[in-house]
Amino acid sequence: MCDTHHDHNIEPHKGLEHDGHDIEHKNWSRRSFVQALGIFGSGSMMLGHNMLSASAPSPLTAAIADAETDNILILIRLNGGNDGLSTVIPIQQYDTYANARPNIYIPESKILRLTDDFGVPTYMNSLEPMWGEGQFKAVHGVGYENQSLSHFTGSDIYANTDLTTTGFDGLNTGWMGRHFEDCFPDYLINPPEAPAAIQIGSISNLVFQGEETNYAFVTNNIDQLEEIAQTGFFYDLDNSLFDSCMYGDQLRFLRGVANTTYEYAGKIHQAYLQGQNQVEYQDNGFARQLALLARLIKGNLGTKVYMISMGGFDTHGNQPLAHERLMSNLSIAVSNFYEDLAFTEQDNQVLSMTFSEFGRRIYENGSNGTDHGKAAPTLFFGSGLNGSAFVGEHPSLDAPNGRGNLEYTMDFRDLYATVLAEWLCVPINKVEQHLLDHPYAPVNLGFNCSGIDFPDIAYSDDPPTLPDTPPSDPDGMDPNPDIENAVTHRPFYPTENNPHIYIEMPFAAHVDIQLYNILGQNVGTVFNEMMLEGSAEINIRERMRGSLATGKYIYRIQVADQKMSKSVMIM
Repeated sequence: MCDTHHDHNIEPHKGLEHDGHDIEHKNWSRRSFVQALGIFGSGSMMLGHNMLSASAPSPLTAAIADAETDNILILIRLNGGNDGLSTVIPIQQYDTYANARPNIYIPESKILRLTDDFGVPTYMNSLEPMWGEGQFKAVHGVGYENQSLSHFTGSDIYANTDLTTTGFDGLNTGWMGRHFEDCFPDYLINPPEAPAAIQIGSISNLVFQGEETNYAFVTNNIDQLEEIAQTGFFYDLDNSLFDSCMYGDQLRFLRGVANTTYEYAGKIHQAYLQGQNQVEYQDNGFARQLALLARLIKGNLGTKVYMISMGGFDTHGNQPLAHERLMSNLSIAVSNFYEDLAFTEQDNQVLSMTFSEFGRRIYENGSNGTDHGKAAPTLFFGSGLNGSAFVGEHPSLDAPNGRGNLEYTMDFRDLYATVLAEWLCVPINKVEQHLLDHPYAPVNLGFNCSGIDFPDIAYSDDPPTLPDTPPSDPDGMDPNPDIENAVTHRPFYPTENNPHIYIEMPFAAHVDIQLYNILGQNVGTVFNEMMLEGSAEINIRERMRGSLATGKYIYRIQVADQKMSKSVMIM
């Protein structure tokens, strides 16, 4: 995140907005540096003096079960801020639109009218067959209150759903990261056999970040993932980086991580060999991403969520040519992708949705472009939509704010909630938790999970109570309480070399705490006793009664049949 942001109340023609914009792009955050190496995620940690990965499926442990659906979600990030008015053109407001953009508006002769009210540019005509087959929806005016016009802050908000994010301040977990953290509470010990998510590019994005790890298999670009898929081998970092870069020492340290982080390479390679493309794709970066995803999906990799990206949408200048190239490539690639999946009848299981950190202003600037704005459409693709449509209310071009920004008419969190609940079939109470208690307000996108029977679970702030008559369970408690939400635990360090575990129990129960190294090997029992209601602080070194090598470990807490895990540093 940048310390310096440009002032959006300064007129563009004075040049200061563009100066600030350049400064923002030159500043990298710490997480950008780490992720830029293409080695972020998958739970890499230190054991002694060696870097190892917690994502290696251990022969001693079983993989966690998959979600209750075969549906797959693809997130398509349009990096830079896509211009919504060059994507979905409001025909009923055409005169206002054209007058605001005398040099860059799209002529009526170059509009593909999909309805009487809305159309897309003819350079997106590859989507016309998908529209006719019920595979294309566009949701109008997507944004949020007090929308940020910063690339980095805007990207973080769309990833973490924390509307209070400003600069360095904001939640450091993402909506998908919180979802996977709930699916895989024991992930650090028992990772799933296939990557929970795969991410190409968008190196500093928080979408899949959880409290303990990033749940995505991340590569910096399509070249790296293609190499892994084709060979099953891990790529190495360019040695020239170590000689010329001021971060040489850090890079040497991190190179050791690269070849241990990608423990899933073999699975990806196997799926790549099993699947095949049956459609010819264009030779550009975005098309190659979708072609590879199609092959992995058809090869039954088992990954449920993918994220790909396309850059170049920060169109402050020369927008008409740039946007035509970008959206033409996107339209052709998406069309080819679903045609490819249709050969194996998997097109109805894959939903794709676009997102961008913000839209752009109604009025053109002095450089044949548009500056950072607010609301923009979100595009959905896939046979699972069960019909094409424009969804929601298009913002009025006659009532922009003082800077010429379209005001949002659809909260982006409502789209996320709908996708989680009705496509990935996540229970609604969990959806609201993952979206930071944003009330569930589903959008009719043409799909639902009504065929899946979820148990009706009531959640309460009050702790569970023990029954008057003890059940057959030897611990005398309900065998299936909502333990994960009730039991609180975290590592803390009263002194540098003396790690403790703080645990708070809202009910009496038997508690078993085991300590594992990063290889998944059990190194001892920390605690295995009946614990009464209340809090306790458990001294790890004292309980282990032996020397522990310096490094990261994982403790697993088991209460009844529920398991929870977190990492802890032994100094």
